[in-house]
Amino acid sequence: MRRVPVFATLVVIAAVATMIALGIWQLRRAQWKEDLLTQYSAAAAMPAVDLDPLLDGRTQLPPLSFRRALVTCEARDAEADIHAGRNLQDRVGQVYVIPCRPGAAGLAGRLRVNMGWSERPDAPRRLSLHGIAAGRLSVVGEDGPIVLTAATAAPPLVPSQPTSIDSIPNNHMSYAFQWFFFAAAAAVIYVLALRHRMRRTLPPEP
Repeated sequence: MRRVPVFATLVVIAAVATMIALGIWQLRRAQWKEDLLTQYSAAAAMPAVDLDPLLDGRTQLPPLSFRRALVTCEARDAEADIHAGRNLQDRVGQVYVIPCRPGAAGLAGRLRVNMGWSERPDAPRRLSLHGIAAGRLSVVGEDGPIVLTAATAAPPLVPSQPTSIDSIPNNHMSYAFQWFFFAAAAAVIYVLALRHRMRRTLPPEP
């Protein structure tokens, strides 16, 4: 009877242990994402937040993702960044995003306003915004732009569809099951291979 290959067995054990650890990590990530989505849902139901007092950088920001918000903007003939997006009827087109306060430093310089949606690619690319913009914020990270989707669009644009919480996937649970499946499959395949090896007999001596 053949002996169990020590090195190969250790490699398989290490691989299976790693896959199980990755599955457990994904389970924890799934719970983290579920808690985060719950926070987003609670924020979406809160009253609108006035961003003006927060833009000086001296005030600690509350959680802003998916909050309704209003802010005073001063943008004159600003060139819009154009991205793929949808309107309130879920039609695909382009959305037009401009800086709220062009040239501003700090937090104010990160603020962008989604001015609206157009199905036509030849809508005006330069837009102005003077006064208060009100709408809903998208996901707000520590860095990067802060985008407010305006509830009222700049003509000839129509209102854009704000980022939906439902569009944020939580696939960590399925990833966890995949890792556990891979671990189980690797273990079963190796055990079957060992059984086949152990059943083999040495060739007879000549």
